[in-house]
Amino acid sequence: MDSRAWDERYAASELVWGTGPNAWVVRELAGLAPGRALDLAAGEGRNSIWLAGLGWEVTGLDFSTVALGRAERLTAALPDEVADRLTWRHGDARGFEAPPEGYDLVVVAYLQIPAEDRRAALRRAAAALAPGGTLLVVGHDSSNLTEGVGGPQDPAVLYAPEDVLADLAGAGLRTVRAERVLRPVAAETGHRDRGGDQDRGRPGGGGAVAVDALVRLERPA
Repeated sequence: MDSRAWDERYAASELVWGTGPNAWVVRELAGLAPGRALDLAAGEGRNSIWLAGLGWEVTGLDFSTVALGRAERLTAALPDEVADRLTWRHGDARGFEAPPEGYDLVVVAYLQIPAEDRRAALRRAAAALAPGGTLLVVGHDSSNLTEGVGGPQDPAVLYAPEDVLADLAGAGLRTVRAERVLRPVAAETGHRDRGGDQDRGRPGGGGAVAVDALVRLERPA
């Protein structure tokens, strides 16, 4: 889907992905010391807002102006000390420019683009990491089509942890974790999602599950 299609999807309903952060983002990042963060394909800003609440200075980037407008409205309702830590940018994950100092954290959660574009976006994300920084990539796993529920039904925009590692080969990052993980899905919603929203409950719970790819990497200090 291009930016116009995402604009139309966001405009068709309120808070497409909900307000709470993705469960894997919480599991992997809750213990990190706050610094400068970049949320690529931030959507309506749920992960960015959560990080800002923990003390991170967050830039949320997305190519949907409708999604960013919604993120800005959510930001306006936050306490000033949280809202002041959020910056929203309109841009493409495949071609953004990072500041020279880089970021201590880059989150790429449920970015749905074909393999060649994904590789370009992930390599830019890796290049944006400051020494000691963390890159977290989470997405719908390729096996979700046959073993999970929800998510995109186009295999061209799905990937496995091994694909992420191949995309980032030679980028100078250390692999912390690369695995398939099961995310509980609220089956009653009938929701086929882009980004792991409706992950109510806890990772590893029972019931209907989606299969996600999770890769966490670090740039050596």
